[in-house]
Amino acid sequence: MIVCITEKPSVAADIARILGAGRRCDGFWEGNGYRITWTYGHLCCLKEPADYTDRWKHWSLGVLPMIPPRFGIKVIDEEYIRKQFDVIARLIADADEVVNCGDAGQEGELIQRWVMQKADIHCPVKRLWISSMTDQAIRDGFAALVPQEKYDNLYYAGLSRAVGDWILGMNATRLYSLKYSEPGRVLSVGRVQTPTLAMIVRRQSEIDNFVPKDYWELHTVYRETDFMASGKYDDEQAAATIADSLRALPFTVTDVTEKQGREAPPRLFDLTSLQVECNRRWGWSADESLRLIQSLYEKKVTTYPRVDTTYLPDDVYPKVPDILRRMTPYADRTAPVLAARIPKSKKVFDNSKVTDHHAIIPTGESPARLIGDERQLYHLIALRFIAAFYPDCRFMTTTVTGRAGETDFKTSGKVITDPGWRALYPTQAASAADAAPDGDGSDAQAILPPFVKGESGPHEPHTVKKTTQPPKYYTEGTLLRAMETAGRTVDDETLREALKENGIGRPSTRAAIIETLFRRGYISRRRKSIIATRAGIDLIGTIQEELLKSASLTGLWENKLRRIERGDYSAGEFIAELKTLINEIVLAVLRDNSARRIITTPIEETKGKSSKDPGKTDDKPAKAAKPRAQRKKSTPVTDISQIKCPACGKGHLLKGRSAYGCSCYADGCDMRLPFDQYPADLTPADLAKRIKKLSK
Repeated sequence: MIVCITEKPSVAADIARILGAGRRCDGFWEGNGYRITWTYGHLCCLKEPADYTDRWKHWSLGVLPMIPPRFGIKVIDEEYIRKQFDVIARLIADADEVVNCGDAGQEGELIQRWVMQKADIHCPVKRLWISSMTDQAIRDGFAALVPQEKYDNLYYAGLSRAVGDWILGMNATRLYSLKYSEPGRVLSVGRVQTPTLAMIVRRQSEIDNFVPKDYWELHTVYRETDFMASGKYDDEQAAATIADSLRALPFTVTDVTEKQGREAPPRLFDLTSLQVECNRRWGWSADESLRLIQSLYEKKVTTYPRVDTTYLPDDVYPKVPDILRRMTPYADRTAPVLAARIPKSKKVFDNSKVTDHHAIIPTGESPARLIGDERQLYHLIALRFIAAFYPDCRFMTTTVTGRAGETDFKTSGKVITDPGWRALYPTQAASAADAAPDGDGSDAQAILPPFVKGESGPHEPHTVKKTTQPPKYYTEGTLLRAMETAGRTVDDETLREALKENGIGRPSTRAAIIETLFRRGYISRRRKSIIATRAGIDLIGTIQEELLKSASLTGLWENKLRRIERGDYSAGEFIAELKTLINEIVLAVLRDNSARRIITTPIEETKGKSSKDPGKTDDKPAKAAKPRAQRKKSTPVTDISQIKCPACGKGHLLKGRSAYGCSCYADGCDMRLPFDQYPADLTPADLAKRIKKLSK
């Protein structure tokens, strides 16, 4: 009997259908020599400190640092999880072979390996590795199963990440909470979240301390065209004096140059660039974009989303025509590409830039059943994929230089001669910022009248007042970019690709890191901007250990995790470094004799909050409340079974040992509300109020 273990019931159902295992049993499908079961994401986790020794059960500075001699795992103590784990353990005990069908990534590998280890597996294990959930991809994957050992390094990297986060997170959080927080308040410190918070705090400090300064530019208007002199003036009178002195002198065109240029199509999407674009266009949070693209993947219309490459491997090239032909809603756009041989550009196809998965592209499956935001997101991905095979946009840039007296002026303009890929964005052609999917409008230049070298005439010199501007607050999009490039501001796509190796966090975890900072009350939203709270600023100010809050140094840790994946760095070395680091941090903090205290305000207590938009406050005056007589009476909530699941809307809430869950967990709903955010002693009515805000 072959046992297949997937991450979700829905994936198990798809695989069971394809393998001919049509009999539904309690916790698995069976038939045709297969049993297909599932986890609900994580069924196991690293043990808590109290699981190792009673000395670590209570928070105390005297027991830090906590470093177990050997890290262990345990089954998460919730009834539905234990029940499903028992099903998997029984199936593994009877199996001749197991197929690991978890998500094809580092986290997916870790999830499945822990479950199999805890179930004490002894039979051979194969690995299913696929980049899309289409029926054909699943069939091809089962025809090319490989020994699980091929992905050992991926597991070691995932395990190192988990253990490293435990070492720093558990110890640093207890250390800083006990040393600097109010009694009963927790200061959350983490390997990735703390340097991310530090970037936000640092940017905010630059803005708060910025002193604007006026300056003046020297311009002149000749033949209704604005020309600008190089340099700037700190003194208005000096600039005005020069302008006045030039007014009586003729303006002479000294040079006219025309240069042909081209603009390649934008790169395909990786997860970060997709989240950035969604935030720029529609203001979606990183977490919201991740949820939507994950849904598109599970609905088989796009490929695996948690990727950090914008390239495709060479073996996808022969499949491109078929994918384009099957994208029937876009037939008018794909027709020009299919009419000739599809180009094979190194900017799209490059085996050296692809590891486990390639860029996010459509699968060719029909998107007909998509609605709302999912349809909008699919359209964005589809257009980007089609654009990759369109010709470059061609344009002519004209630069005109002139002189009045001893002062040189210059102006330039650009005319598109062949729109190429930009023809796919006709409704946005009026705005350069929208026409270029990743653009900011900076390339928008006026169309110039014809000029001839040597021509001369009157002109109108004048000064233009400008003011230096502070840096901009981070948005979720720009923060994701900063995390990707370890805090460096980089616009060039090629350089961004090179810096990804040292970025902080991974594409699949950055959204969760940002949400954690919101939830902890360290940052808040002001429209699209991300603002550090007093608690966040104080925490970063209190942490003296640069390695804990430096994006570039933390990026080097991420680099080592990637090297573990490739097999050229040892997981043992990585963990040993973190053990040494936490020892040094504990000693440094314990030596601090200051009486500093950090005041924290949990998100749930802030006024004007929105659970969909954690930390957001409303500066507008509250509207007058409606009279009681106009309010609709609602049925009192006296039991949690009356509360609908905020995720699926079908089930109702259940109370587990450490979190609330959904009654439809067996059907794949993995909604979970931990007690540390939604306390177990809340009344059903209070819990319902919080759930209602979560669902808005």
